[in-house]
Amino acid sequence: MQRFFEPAEVPSDWAASAVTIGKFDGVHAGHRAVIAELRARAEAAGLRSVVVTFDRHPLRLLAPEKCPESLTSNEQKLELIAAAGVDATLMLRFDEQRSTQEPEDFVREVLVEALHARLVLVGEDFRFGRRGRGDVELLRRLGAEHGFTVDLIPDVRPDGERRASSTWIRELLQEGRVREVSLLLGRHPSVRSTVVRGEQRGRLLGFPTANLHPRLEGFLPADGVYAGYLVVDGERHPAAISIGNNPTFEGVPARQVEAWAIDRDFDLYDRQVEVEFVEYLRPMAKFDGIDPLIVQLKADEAAARRILDVPAAAQER
Repeated sequence: MQRFFEPAEVPSDWAASAVTIGKFDGVHAGHRAVIAELRARAEAAGLRSVVVTFDRHPLRLLAPEKCPESLTSNEQKLELIAAAGVDATLMLRFDEQRSTQEPEDFVREVLVEALHARLVLVGEDFRFGRRGRGDVELLRRLGAEHGFTVDLIPDVRPDGERRASSTWIRELLQEGRVREVSLLLGRHPSVRSTVVRGEQRGRLLGFPTANLHPRLEGFLPADGVYAGYLVVDGERHPAAISIGNNPTFEGVPARQVEAWAIDRDFDLYDRQVEVEFVEYLRPMAKFDGIDPLIVQLKADEAAARRILDVPAAAQER
């Protein structure tokens, strides 16, 4: 997939395109349905398939106090869109200039002059341009003027009622309901960061963990313990994962992410890893000493093995 970050970066001889436009935060099931339709329509018409998106939620600039936390970093978003198989993504910087651009100018600069659009796919509630003045009706009028057609893509409603949305996914993640989120995303929710050196408590207890730097890519689920995977260099290792401040010990940073790869012990310091969340196991708890903590950690391991279909250890821990 080719990546562009300004309309001027698109080659002047770029072929005619089928385009969809949106925030694509999380690249969830609804987004992937749009992209699948885009690819199919582009292939049938002999067009390039292009996703146009933005480097931040518009509210980050227009009303920061109302802006929701992103589900994915820009790099994660680009990777997920690329995995969906489009020819190119144009990720526009949503700055002051872009926020005040009239819808007619946006269409001319981005869709017509840069991407040579012949087909544009959008949702029913699509808005664009200064103060959201542009809507589907205006886009269709501009399409008739500039030589592209506009088609609507219906919402994806996994439960038959509520449409798949980034808002719904955030709500579920804030409640730790990662299994339901996986259904909406079509993959396990995840975060990634660099492994940093911790207090080594897990190693001393027999459960060596990878401690993630608090500067994360992705949206953290609610505090608690989860079954999931630790992904290292593309290889997925079954893991038990904790999020929180580990109240049994003093001085632990708030919202620390620790992942213990079951049956594995390797040096990951300063390496970037990804943590995938499969199922919520239990809330964070404070234990009266090391022994009851170890008992609980063994119970967490057993639960994670069962959920992830990992055979029991060769000998009792």
